[in-house]
Amino acid sequence: MSETGSTKRFRPETRLVHGGTLRSQFGETSEALFLTQGYVYDSAEQCEARFKGEDPGFIYSRYSNPTIEMFERRMMQLEGAEAARSTATGMAAVTTAILAPLRAGDHVVASKALFGSCLYVVQDLLPRYGIETTLVDGLDLDQWQRALRPNTKSFFLESPTNPTLDVLNIPAIAEIAHSGGARLIVDNVFATPIWQSPLSLGADVVVYSATKHIDGQGRCLGGIILSSEAFVAEHLHNFMRHTGPSLSPFNAWVLLKGLETLAVRVRAQTETAGKVADALANNPKISRLIYPGRADHPQAELVKRQMRAGSTLIGFEVKGGKQAAFRTLNALQVSRISNNLGDAKSLVTHPATTTHQRLSPEARAELGISEGFIRFSAGLEHADDLIEDFAQALEQA
Repeated sequence: MSETGSTKRFRPETRLVHGGTLRSQFGETSEALFLTQGYVYDSAEQCEARFKGEDPGFIYSRYSNPTIEMFERRMMQLEGAEAARSTATGMAAVTTAILAPLRAGDHVVASKALFGSCLYVVQDLLPRYGIETTLVDGLDLDQWQRALRPNTKSFFLESPTNPTLDVLNIPAIAEIAHSGGARLIVDNVFATPIWQSPLSLGADVVVYSATKHIDGQGRCLGGIILSSEAFVAEHLHNFMRHTGPSLSPFNAWVLLKGLETLAVRVRAQTETAGKVADALANNPKISRLIYPGRADHPQAELVKRQMRAGSTLIGFEVKGGKQAAFRTLNALQVSRISNNLGDAKSLVTHPATTTHQRLSPEARAELGISEGFIRFSAGLEHADDLIEDFAQALEQA
């Protein structure tokens, strides 16, 4: 197989269509799907050289695969990363990026505002292996600074956060981490690579659940870790080779197809989210609305410096608590109830009883996740249909 040529000089939309493409001798237009577990060698000597890393090529699809490599290369070019490793799910990417470089006695600092499964990894899983963790208010730079210790190896955050869409100061937090010799890992799912580039802002590692916007059509699971060649070689290569959180070739092919339309979809969804946010902001049944694209967002100035546009997601609080929120959700006719996001279909969820239900009521209150809070992920429907649907549903609140 041969690479079709460098796309580094092109803009993101072009890279998303052509980046990292490998073509076989058949000259196919669509990326080839290699559903194979293993590979054969011309000789025993070549096989030996492959396993020693002296001969380029594929060994076993748990390690690498042509279709998976195309997905990784395309994401590297989009993100501006030296290296990447894809995983079976987004949480496999998060867990691997955090855990692989650590050992007993190390320390991790993370923002309190995290997806429930990410909190599990930081709060429950790492301490089982003798790794200390500290949770901080991600918006408070002084807390990040005070939490730094001589044995701190990693900072971890989401921005915008799930589900309250706070925007954290990535360059400032990266500077604090680096001052103590730690790395910064950023979960960039809510921003997408279209609207935010954490590596260019000072982060060392960026992770995605490719299940979300990258697939964007509810078809498959996947994840990816992007960083420097040194980080991947030193920390990820052997860990992933021997523990096997591997992406399937079929899912990699689906994700490649998703990347071709990522920019178009995210732009349309962001425009829709902005229109819906403006309409909801004036609804008397809502007590609070959070959208990074609006001037009334708490970190609006930071959003302008750090992001190229808002998000495809909105958070809002319905007056009347859980019962009012449930009545609203059940009355919707266009947006569907789901804990997924970034899909072509508009989706809504009630974080207090789904993604963040494992937290105590006190912890949810501290994060701003009230019983009336709803997260909305804009799809590709007409914005006016969504606005009208929310208007009638909120009448039921």
